Amino acid sequence: MIKFKSVDIDRGSVFHFLFLLLILVVAAHYSSSSQSWRLQFQHFVFDTFNKIHPRERGNSVVIVDIDEQALAKYGQWPWSRDVLSELTLRLTEMGAKSIVYDGVFAEKDRTSPKNFLDYLKEQENLDVQSVFSGKDIPDFDEQFARAIKDSGVVVTGFTYGEKARVNHKPLDKKRLQIRSDVKKIFLEDAPSFVAAAVNLPIFSKAAAGNGSFMARPDFDGVLRRTGMVFSDGESLYPSLNLEALRVAVVGRKGYIKLANTPLEKKKEIDTNYRIVVGDYIIPVESDGKVYVYYRHFCNEQDVQRGKNNCLVTDYVSALYAMDADKKNEIASLIKDKVVLIGSSSEGLKDLRNTAINPHRPGVEVHANVVEQILQGKYLQRPGILQDYETSFIFFGGLFFILFAPFIGVIVSLLLCVTLIFAAVFGAFMAYVDYGLLIDPVYPSLSVLCIFIVSTILSYIRAESRRKHIRNAFGMYVARGVMRDLEKNPDKLKLGGESRDLTVMFTDIRKFTSISEGMSPEELIHLMNEFLTEMTDIVMIHEGTVDKYIGDAMMAFWNAPGDVEYHERKACEAALLMQGALDVINEKIIKNADEKEPILLKAGIGINTGSCAVGNMGSRQRFAYSALGDAVNLSSRLEGLTKAYKVGILIGEETYQSVLDFAVLDVDLVRVVGRSEPVKIYALLGNEEEAEKSEFQTLKNAHDDFMALYRNAEFKKALKLLDQDVFQSYNLSGLYAVYKGRIQDFIDNGTPENWNGVYFARGK
Repeated sequence: MIKFKSVDIDRGSVFHFLFLLLILVVAAHYSSSSQSWRLQFQHFVFDTFNKIHPRERGNSVVIVDIDEQALAKYGQWPWSRDVLSELTLRLTEMGAKSIVYDGVFAEKDRTSPKNFLDYLKEQENLDVQSVFSGKDIPDFDEQFARAIKDSGVVVTGFTYGEKARVNHKPLDKKRLQIRSDVKKIFLEDAPSFVAAAVNLPIFSKAAAGNGSFMARPDFDGVLRRTGMVFSDGESLYPSLNLEALRVAVVGRKGYIKLANTPLEKKKEIDTNYRIVVGDYIIPVESDGKVYVYYRHFCNEQDVQRGKNNCLVTDYVSALYAMDADKKNEIASLIKDKVVLIGSSSEGLKDLRNTAINPHRPGVEVHANVVEQILQGKYLQRPGILQDYETSFIFFGGLFFILFAPFIGVIVSLLLCVTLIFAAVFGAFMAYVDYGLLIDPVYPSLSVLCIFIVSTILSYIRAESRRKHIRNAFGMYVARGVMRDLEKNPDKLKLGGESRDLTVMFTDIRKFTSISEGMSPEELIHLMNEFLTEMTDIVMIHEGTVDKYIGDAMMAFWNAPGDVEYHERKACEAALLMQGALDVINEKIIKNADEKEPILLKAGIGINTGSCAVGNMGSRQRFAYSALGDAVNLSSRLEGLTKAYKVGILIGEETYQSVLDFAVLDVDLVRVVGRSEPVKIYALLGNEEEAEKSEFQTLKNAHDDFMALYRNAEFKKALKLLDQDVFQSYNLSGLYAVYKGRIQDFIDNGTPENWNGVYFARGK
């Protein structure tokens, strides 16, 4: 169970709250920021999640690799178009659902004989007919275009082009269905381009699909998102991945639909738009981008080395795909799959940094996108997730701002660690189970920052309060009390609180007579010595000095800190104070001149009861003090020590806590200001003194005397006082008072309704 502490509101608390609130607002504001430092937190988290839990392997995509072996046989890239036409037809025969070329064929094939013939025609003084007598000259570009058309499943691509080629427009196959209002949004928000590097028209027209493979990595060079549609400001074009999917799923004449997510189908956490290809639904926002949910695509080397837990290759060498002897073996790897033709050769420089691996072939990005769509596995970060992260920062931070001062540092730290762990674990499970990209790091760091700053400010304020407490109470309270206040400064409450106290008043007897015979300097020295000794004793016994009133002193126990057995400690202190007077008087006698020394005697009154204790006074000046009936009675008891000629008088509640001390029942009196009589007791010693036979003898005789007195058997009581036992413990003055009172009763008669109560008229 969390225990809340009370905290006083002061200027420091207001500054503390406002400063932390400012940090909270700034942290929440930057939660949705696109600043690079902010995005680094997200990238780190999402990449880590992807590495820990990559997408499962599918069986719908294969990469035909222009690898080192193929380059060694067919020469440097780009290959002659007759070779590409043969590769296209072989893959078609093997049953590929779509064949995707990850590249642009923007120039004519220079190795084509027809192109070579055109070159010869440009040469002067050369008889071309004498060189070539044949009429049918092969054109590899036409051959490749024919293979593309005959295949019916080839998808060509285009990418960013030089601005000088602004008139180069990609061929739009018109297979994207979209409403005008939605199109307007995507034209503005989708990845845009001004000019494009496009294929020769002969290839684009023959292809079943034509899409963009434009891609811009994040500022750190890692490709995490890729566009599914692209805008030139006038038209929208599908991506290479989307066209590959369209041709594979709905055929070359099939359509792609781009529309709002229907309200009746929209989930609580969902994107605002969707791309539909056949039965496949791709969730996107207005920028048309998807997060690439990467898995490890394995080549033969990866399998051989056991890298990334690779057991089966996802690559087929173009060399094997062209080998007639391996047709049956390769066909099983190609049939009914989306085939992407790309290169893993480092010499071709088509390498990308991905979220799970650096320097991977760019074709793997397309392979991952196509495969995750076919699997229905998406990583999504709808705008509402940013709202959730901001809410986490706001409410988590606000909790620590409001409640951390009440629950303490240890509990706050445990709650903070638990909250951060829950955020990270919850974000990871949301990633694994639902593909949601929730960033727990920045929100957690924000809450942690607020907690740390709050702790530092609280520490500074606590130190300031401790210093204030030390300055205010260092001269008045015991060290143990001071330590308690430093640990629990909330116990020092402006305005006070109600609690049980044991209150002590002390006063020097005949101080006026003493002061008349001394110079001011001597008097000050005497009082300082007396009060210093008395104060030390009070503080050693965990008491608090309330005030000095001339020659008198007021002290109390059990405030501001809790003091166990405070009644006993007050009585022990009083006994030591009486003993300390003997030491002071010895010094007075030693330092006295020829004149008769005046010795100090003090009266002490002690009482226990409920009091109001705290800072009392005005706004301009206040003091830590105690008020209440128990305080007043303690003062009366100190005054009664003069009347009863004893050193220490204690009240009934104090007496109940020191039953084992040497205590005598003195009287039942009605004091000024109280209607009910109170019992008062003379404190003569501690528990050791109480066990002495001398005291036991006195106590028995005294109890007999008090019984006779209260039964109005005054003559017997008076006769009993003649015993020698009543001369012990310097109580002759007390019994002299009783002798006088009893004699008055005998001479003048017993008061009416006698019940043993004596009315003390003086204060």
